[in-house]
Amino acid sequence: MFKKLTCFFTVILTALAFINNCYAQVNPTGIFDGSTDIGVIKHKGSVVYNTKLQQYEAVGSGADMWNDHDEFFFVWKKMKGDFLLRTNGAFIGNNGEPNRKYGLMVRSNLETNSAHVNIMVHGNGITSMQYRKVTGGKTAEQRTPVTSAGVLQLERKGNTYYISVARKGDVFSPEEKIDLDLGDEVYVGIYVCAHNANLTQKAVFNNVRIVKPAPANLKTYKEYLGSSIELLDMQTNNSRVIYQSPKSLQAPNWMVDGKSLIYNSEGLLYKFNIATSTPAVLNTGQAKNNNNDHVLSFDGKMLAISSGDGGPSIGYVVPATGGEARMITKKGIGASYMHGWSPDGKYLVFCGERNKEYDVYRIPVTGGAEERFTNTPGLDDGPEYTPDGKYIYFNSVRSGLMQVWRMKADGSEQTQITNDDYNNWFPHVSPDGKWIVYITFLKSEVAPGDHPFYKHVYIRVMPVGGGPSKVVAYLYGGQGTINTPSWSPDSKHIAFVSNSNLLFPIFPIANN
Repeated sequence: MFKKLTCFFTVILTALAFINNCYAQVNPTGIFDGSTDIGVIKHKGSVVYNTKLQQYEAVGSGADMWNDHDEFFFVWKKMKGDFLLRTNGAFIGNNGEPNRKYGLMVRSNLETNSAHVNIMVHGNGITSMQYRKVTGGKTAEQRTPVTSAGVLQLERKGNTYYISVARKGDVFSPEEKIDLDLGDEVYVGIYVCAHNANLTQKAVFNNVRIVKPAPANLKTYKEYLGSSIELLDMQTNNSRVIYQSPKSLQAPNWMVDGKSLIYNSEGLLYKFNIATSTPAVLNTGQAKNNNNDHVLSFDGKMLAISSGDGGPSIGYVVPATGGEARMITKKGIGASYMHGWSPDGKYLVFCGERNKEYDVYRIPVTGGAEERFTNTPGLDDGPEYTPDGKYIYFNSVRSGLMQVWRMKADGSEQTQITNDDYNNWFPHVSPDGKWIVYITFLKSEVAPGDHPFYKHVYIRVMPVGGGPSKVVAYLYGGQGTINTPSWSPDSKHIAFVSNSNLLFPIFPIANN
């Protein structure tokens, strides 16, 4: 009789859990399809999405996530194929439960005993990967060397799952991976577990992204993924997507009024109104095939652009409001990629290809003779003046990997500023002259002299005089992400581009 009653109650509880799951699946939240309590839960979970901040606050209960079943609150999206899931996360409040947890999850289904893999951060700081290989199987765990991680990333490539974690501001620790067949269509999302059936716990999730990466057969520089323009708060390191397009958008420059950006797409330049999320084509006259090397003068009145109309890129200047472009560099001598104005508006610095060598050059804004500032073998690129006009920052491969360098405004005293195990590109000095932001590529993915599309990259910041660097953004991007100066005039924000196959927009998808 006891066994019959036990079986009866088990059936009833399973049915209640199934009904609860089905009921909760119809509530889209942000980029997610729905949310639900997994297992038998005493206190119903909930999620609130802050549209302005693009932030999720989730409240969950549940006794545990272990052995052959789980009890927690899950915010999810159904996905197929390869993807990358990432978030910044933190608990809100502290009630002393050391084993409460939040994290990222991929599950075969919404049943309590589903096969799954997840990354979790416990209340006591333990950060680990847990997984259940088969339905109803036992849960296994691999702890990471990082504790109290604030940035989590879970990526699927075929049936292999890659887990990366970091404390906020650090680069990711060496990734861990596991081979696991969860089926092609899975549930992907964020979660909270109280580890105490009588309690609830709350966690906040920022910078939540689900990225559909470039397929292996993508024809680079001929086929493109969609683009998101994001604004990053330099104090909180939280970013929000302000515009998305299925086309390739690149290199947002922040205009001096603080109200607009200039970016390029498919050979055209656009002025983008931040308040109305509206782009408008910027007239560049004879320059018809513009690339992502364009830069505003310090007073915001003029724009240096690079255009490769039927040949190598040539430097032009054009009014920032649009108009006829005036040629600065000459045709037939090699490509020119414009990067920086002197604060007095008299000179431009650029990366020039001359005799199959890429070096930093200076040229008067009125045109005329070029001055070569670098002459070491290999690529020197991305030159940009400091606001006081005393220095030019640039990136150079001369020491092996691509690193950030600095020289005086006359080209003398060339000094290496970064010296790490990454490839660092395009240093941009903040308008207040205190900070440098730059993009970092992994040497395992990218050759030192290349900065391609669709890679795992960091945006990092460091003091202008050198010192420890801090990661301010973890993203999928690369070429066009931050090629040009993109600080807001008050030095409090930056603009950048991230990439994904836009199957599920965070912000309404536009046509441009």
